[in-house]
Amino acid sequence: MKPDPPDHPQEIELKFALPAVAPGQLEKLLARTPALARRQARRMPLHNVYFDTPDQILRKRKIALRLRRVGSVSQASWLQTLKTGGGGNSALSQRGEWESAVTGAGLDLLALQATPWPGIDIDGAVFSALAPCFVTSFERTSWTVRKRDASIVEVSLDIGQVRAGDRHAAICELELELLAGQPSALFALAGQIAASLALLPEHRSKAERGYALAQNRLTLPLHAQPPSLGVKLQPAAAAQRVLREMFCQFTGNLNTLRFSDDPEVLHQARVGWRRFKSACRLFRQVPGVAARPSVEALKTLLTLMGELRDLDVAQTETLPGLAAAYVAGKPGRDKNWRDMTQALAQATQLQRKATRYALGAPTVGAALLAITQWLEEFPDAPKADPAKESRTVPLRRWAGLRVSRWHRQLKHALKNADTPECQHRVRILAKRLRYGMEALQPLLPRRRTQRWLAQATALQTRMGRTRDVTQAGVILEKLEAAPELVEFLRGIAFGQRPT
Repeated sequence: MKPDPPDHPQEIELKFALPAVAPGQLEKLLARTPALARRQARRMPLHNVYFDTPDQILRKRKIALRLRRVGSVSQASWLQTLKTGGGGNSALSQRGEWESAVTGAGLDLLALQATPWPGIDIDGAVFSALAPCFVTSFERTSWTVRKRDASIVEVSLDIGQVRAGDRHAAICELELELLAGQPSALFALAGQIAASLALLPEHRSKAERGYALAQNRLTLPLHAQPPSLGVKLQPAAAAQRVLREMFCQFTGNLNTLRFSDDPEVLHQARVGWRRFKSACRLFRQVPGVAARPSVEALKTLLTLMGELRDLDVAQTETLPGLAAAYVAGKPGRDKNWRDMTQALAQATQLQRKATRYALGAPTVGAALLAITQWLEEFPDAPKADPAKESRTVPLRRWAGLRVSRWHRQLKHALKNADTPECQHRVRILAKRLRYGMEALQPLLPRRRTQRWLAQATALQTRMGRTRDVTQAGVILEKLEAAPELVEFLRGIAFGQRPT
């Protein structure tokens, strides 16, 4: 990604969510970074009011319009800023940005004339309908880093709040803005910071979070949103789009997991990671995919997330539906069930704390940063060799061949699914086929895709239920639940086994 020419103002920045620790502690951790250690920090209170129409015309067009008060109320200066091109799925963003000094706390239409605004609001109706929709207030601590390669990066620590009506949410983030040079300078500096501070890639801007807060959607889980794929795309470009969206689903839900107990947030984070892994396998022959950074530093976190998911499923999905069958007409069993549910709730709470603790490890943030950089610097497809051009497989045909191969693997595995190990493999292959078809759906035959998707989903669901009951029995045995309760679950699982 290269900066645009100066006549088209651009904001290029890398954004991270930070762990919730004391503000002074965050600044101390940042000061350990060699590039910041001997640089003077500047502190400034910033108050921002974002505007839109009642039907949010600007949000729908990926535009943000704000008024910023810089400094204290008594000695304030005001800036009016228009930004375009938001709503991406990467922590690295490149947006149009037009900023003008204005005289007070009201929007200035004249200052908007040197921006894309005239093409947005031809007759002035949009400007007339603008009203405040949310506010951000935070203290910014910033450092300017100038390197010998002529790159200049502004590092900003923002701590405060976003407010929309009666709702509010914390702001605790780090922004690295490129003032001169190439985006690689942002990643190099972020890599230094990640050595001592947990950095979680944040794909949402403050404006996007403000809109989400106003609509009470800020803590909702992020579901898969497969990107559009055109048949003329090169495989490398298709791989980048698909992998970036899947990684965004993973990291977006990780950010929400820090303060949400919603089991679906954890579930969608794990779905995002499984989709990402499947897509790496799907595109493994595409140049650049094999160069994916190591994920070794994520293994502890991923293991803890898997164990927490098993606890969540047992507590909220599997066991509630079996309570009546276990307790009915059998004295004393209701106490066994109550003791079990209490122990399970405590175990789930402890596991959630352990998962959040692991999420705060700097090594985790460094691994996520490395993947983010890999996705942004994804190599272009090599130039075609004219001698081999006739043998190049078009993207649509390539997609069909890959999915058909996975479908054959699943069919073969189903013929030999007579052991728990083989059944587990069938379930993994069904997920892999499903994720692959969902990612490549625009390139695949519609009827066959719908049929295979339905088959893979049904198979995954059926085998998943049996696995969930079995896993619930394993969990309760570890929690030293009543032996007859564990045996009851084993009997349910045995009755559900595939025949």
